[in-house]
Amino acid sequence: MTLTYHIYNSTLDVNILDGLQALHKTIFGEVEDLSSKMTGKPPLVVVTAMDAERIIGYKIGYALDNNTFYSWLGGVYPRYRNHGIASTLMKKQHHYLRETGYKVVQTKTMNKWRGMLVLNIKSGFDVVAICTDEKGLHKIILEKHLLQSANASV
Repeated sequence: MTLTYHIYNSTLDVNILDGLQALHKTIFGEVEDLSSKMTGKPPLVVVTAMDAERIIGYKIGYALDNNTFYSWLGGVYPRYRNHGIASTLMKKQHHYLRETGYKVVQTKTMNKWRGMLVLNIKSGFDVVAICTDEKGLHKIILEKHLLQSANASV
């Protein structure tokens, strides 16, 4: 398996958007499509993992302010899990964020997404709060302070 990773910080090509939507639906089973969720968000940064022409993993986020980036959505196609793809996507995202001057990356997850929770904690995130969203779901808010060195570990 030879994977490639790409970072997009401008308008997405229709093929990339279609691939993201298909993968998002596979992972989260949501009826609402991803493009409508993306509408109205600040400019997005999208990191993808590709197996040939197929998107098999992604991380999407956006700036909360000049120093803080919110890592919003992400996942890996079930068949490709446990190969370090989510970890590599995170490393690529954090490297990009350090290079573009962000100091903090924030994310939210739920207890049911334990794999993501564990990966975040292993990658240097701290739990900073717990909240209840508008749907009554409990969310765990995590933050990681990014080092400014390009050689910094994730």
